[in-house]
Amino acid sequence: MLAHLIEFVTNHYVLSGLFAVLLALLIVTELNKGGKSLSTRELTALVNSENGVVIDIRPSKDFSAGHIVNALNMPQDKVAERISELDKYKDKTLIVVDSMGQHAGTVSRQLKQAGYNAAKLSGGISSWRGDNLPLVK
Repeated sequence: MLAHLIEFVTNHYVLSGLFAVLLALLIVTELNKGGKSLSTRELTALVNSENGVVIDIRPSKDFSAGHIVNALNMPQDKVAERISELDKYKDKTLIVVDSMGQHAGTVSRQLKQAGYNAAKLSGGISSWRGDNLPLVK
């Protein structure tokens, strides 16, 4: 199997190279779709400098079980109808947080399209917990 792959690549190097370039472009495009990803350290620095506001898009039940200090809870399915509540934060970076980072990109993109400066926490609340950072209830 591997021998066939190597033979194909050597016989069709232009096609193989084009495939590699297109794959790299696809990966870069997908990673940038949801806006900038922030580490837990970058999130903390933005919030401490009062230039960032955490928007937790998890369901209220999960939010109540533990969330980042001063985070606003706006469940993902309610963001579109409650987006005007964020107008007072137009001059700040809205940092979208979810459970594991899988939905924050979609909401972050939605906020950017609405004119907000938005980013997402890479890895969601799981990365926050993984770094042993505090949660409040």
